[in-house]
Amino acid sequence: MTGDPVPHAGDAPETPAINAGALSPADLAADHAMATLAGSVRFLLEMTPVNADNVRAEFLAHPEKDPVFEYRDLDVDPDVLDAQVVALPIDDVEDTTLAALLRNRQREMALRVEMLRARDTPDFLQLSIAQYGAVLPALVSRAEGLLDKLPRGHLEHDSVDAEGFLAAAQAEIDHYRSIDPDVGIHAEIRDDISGILVDGNTLLISNNAAVAAPRVNALLQHEVGTHLVTQVNGLAQPIRMLGSGLAHYDETQEGLAVLAEIACGGLTAARLRQLAARVVAVHSLVGGASFVETHRLLTGHGLPAGSAYGIAMRVYRAGGFTKDAIYLRGLLGLLEHLADGGAMDLFFLGKFSLEDLPLVEDLDGRGLLTAARVMPRYLSDPAAAARLHDAAHSDDLTALVNA
Repeated sequence: MTGDPVPHAGDAPETPAINAGALSPADLAADHAMATLAGSVRFLLEMTPVNADNVRAEFLAHPEKDPVFEYRDLDVDPDVLDAQVVALPIDDVEDTTLAALLRNRQREMALRVEMLRARDTPDFLQLSIAQYGAVLPALVSRAEGLLDKLPRGHLEHDSVDAEGFLAAAQAEIDHYRSIDPDVGIHAEIRDDISGILVDGNTLLISNNAAVAAPRVNALLQHEVGTHLVTQVNGLAQPIRMLGSGLAHYDETQEGLAVLAEIACGGLTAARLRQLAARVVAVHSLVGGASFVETHRLLTGHGLPAGSAYGIAMRVYRAGGFTKDAIYLRGLLGLLEHLADGGAMDLFFLGKFSLEDLPLVEDLDGRGLLTAARVMPRYLSDPAAAARLHDAAHSDDLTALVNA
């Protein structure tokens, strides 16, 4: 699939016929088995404390004592899951491109099983680093530079509560259902999560959520227009792992989601500071700092105490969850891809890493992928293409801030 770097949204295209003989039934069976298994593990939810909002007030009142987080019981037995991962029939896959993609994902699934097993123990941090990569000095320097340059403190905005954001999310989902009535995505409010996140085909909203009004549309394009749209399109592919996510898809997914915030004109100074602060917090964690020390570091960079708590909580959960460094890194990788003339269209077909783009291009070039069922709504904004072009050719991320 080739075309303009930034395709335009519109009616869902008709799904072209697939070259059914190109992938054997056995190859597709292996892929579908892996997708089913991957979809049964609610990994991000398992990493999320159930009491993060409850202990927030206590910590902010006494910020000299590390908070203690609690977690839901695991939905899966790691030993059983490990056996299921090992039993996947990947060695019998004949298509070399598909085999490479599935083997990489199988290794990652095995690592994630170990992370589940080690959750909230001292062994977890190194497994997280193995999963999400080291935070290199250049990225830390870039993040610190952003924190130094961006305005500090708390900006007063009207906020939208959980019910208000749910209504906005449902309206966004209804837009995609108007294009394809069979789009199976949902949104709901939960009392056992913190913040807003996507789990499978569902947008989960904390009952304590409060979103600054200028951030509502950007957050919808991040969560619904990127994470849920690529899940819908990926699950519609003959290769179902594009819906569940190929190996190390997280970094490119989060980068793509932040790119959506830029494209819709919704990247604020506070949001960019948050992304930079996450990198600094992960670097602090890996360097051995305590929760209290990292919180103090973030407030020293001018973050409000409550915002600093939220960032530290995300980074220290489960024993040291280093995923949050990938948002800024993923964004920078995609901006470089765009600056080099790279196209964006394939990234909307499913969840995969920028590094795997050549393999996905190979699949697409052989007619093994279908057109997207839906495209991100933000692409219908006439200004989106110009914003992305400017972002790709800017040396200063702060120039992309809208407000």
